[in-house]
Amino acid sequence: MIEVTDLTKRYGNNTAVDGLSFRVRPGLVTGFLGPNGAGKSTTMRMMLGLDRPTAGEVRIDGAPYRQLRDPLRTVGALLDAGAVHPGRTALNHLRYLARSNRIPARRVHEVIELAGLAGAARRRMGTFSLGMTQRLGIAAALIGDPAVVMLDEPVNGLDPEGVLWIRRFLRDLASEGRTVLISSHLMSETALTVDHLIVIGRGRLLADTGMTAFIDQHTEAGVRVRTPEPQRLRDVLACAGIEVTECADGSLSAAAVPERIGELVAAHAVPVHEVTRSHASLEEAFMRLTADAVEYRAEQPEGSQR
Repeated sequence: MIEVTDLTKRYGNNTAVDGLSFRVRPGLVTGFLGPNGAGKSTTMRMMLGLDRPTAGEVRIDGAPYRQLRDPLRTVGALLDAGAVHPGRTALNHLRYLARSNRIPARRVHEVIELAGLAGAARRRMGTFSLGMTQRLGIAAALIGDPAVVMLDEPVNGLDPEGVLWIRRFLRDLASEGRTVLISSHLMSETALTVDHLIVIGRGRLLADTGMTAFIDQHTEAGVRVRTPEPQRLRDVLACAGIEVTECADGSLSAAAVPERIGELVAAHAVPVHEVTRSHASLEEAFMRLTADAVEYRAEQPEGSQR
């Protein structure tokens, strides 16, 4: 388990992380989300002993990272896949990591195969593509067969096959009882991978909950209705106090549950061709929750639609 307690980091007058507390539990893939500047990278660096907190602490398997005897055997992490010596081969890079943590040499070849890099093991890392570099970073994180895995933007640069591979692999790790924490800005991929969410904004905890509960809490229930008499249906729903908006395809979106819509169209004999529950997205829920915590916001081009 990763335990973060009252974690704070200040840089002069700027507070990057502000009294943050949460737990990352084994057996789940936990997503660590937040807008740019929210403090995610700073928090992960403090988890790994790369930055010292101003206050608070992080314990992994009951101890600070700096006190772990063989850290790669306990925690596997990927923060910056490009932070490698370009003149060193992938094989020698992993050999060095293994030797420094008393990991058997055979494990090097296992993670090379696991990451799909067998054909590039003797190539210098400076010749690697972004996707190959990312695969090597994941291999390095897994070399100690750790109980805790922390990955920042794990699908960065991966092709579709690689994205599918890492998604399945992370879920397999969690199913083995490991603690898996991933940070990402890709909401669609996160929604397919993650069980639990920790969301921060401006260095503070905004949410610590399951994926489904998070979406339900921060989005509105809705129903998509298609009818040959849209104006009549709008009038019926409006009289019942139900907010209705028109979609681009001519269907109507109603802020209600399907059962209520069904009762109203039956009572007023309104013909309908479709009544479908709208599925809110993680992206929608995230944007609503973090709207006031966005540090950098681009201007919308004139005439564009949100």
